[in-house]
Amino acid sequence: MRVVVMGGTAGIGLETARALRKDGAEVIVTGRNQERLAAAAAEGLTAEGVDGTDEAAVAAFFERIGAFEHLVLAFSSGQVGVGAIREIKLSDLRAAFEGKLFAYLFAVQRAQVTGSVTLVSAASARAGLPGLAGLAAVNGSIERIVSPLAADLAPVRVNAVSPGVIDTDWWSFLPEEQREAQFAAVAQSVPAGRVGRPEDVAGAIRYVIGADYVTGSILPVDGGFTVA
Repeated sequence: MRVVVMGGTAGIGLETARALRKDGAEVIVTGRNQERLAAAAAEGLTAEGVDGTDEAAVAAFFERIGAFEHLVLAFSSGQVGVGAIREIKLSDLRAAFEGKLFAYLFAVQRAQVTGSVTLVSAASARAGLPGLAGLAAVNGSIERIVSPLAADLAPVRVNAVSPGVIDTDWWSFLPEEQREAQFAAVAQSVPAGRVGRPEDVAGAIRYVIGADYVTGSILPVDGGFTVA
């Protein structure tokens, strides 16, 4: 089994690649950071430098590797688009869409995938919290396209995994003390009683990859955040 994890050199993407490799899959990860690519290669993953927003580079990558079974799209546009709606720059909102939604769609167009596509979205798609309108727009768009993509690409299965607050480098923009306070507040507010770990999301991705009768679905991995 061959799997491509785009955005697979850090956080959820990297943990997913590690888990799938342990399962015996041949895993190709892509990313832009050369140090992270080198570290992934040192772990035994096949690592390729690909900018997911560069259409020519993405097209060339998929043409080069040919057909494969499973595609995982785990891009992050970082904190671009976070903030009060009256303060977000339109250019930042565009960048957030281009860095995730549009990059996902172009990868789906070009990938010669035969088994499944798994999109990583985020719980912000369904949350009612201030400062998240931009992220909600991007991730809500991703979740909304899952069903029509599943119909379009059948028999290739298409699903999304929707993480809540996960302890990854995404949060590194906050000072450590503030980050710990944020995590503690989240842990108290969700039924699971803790923030998530990358391996929690990786486990969900492994499930939908292997679940032959699951398609068009969105699987929340948020500790109960969106039902709390």
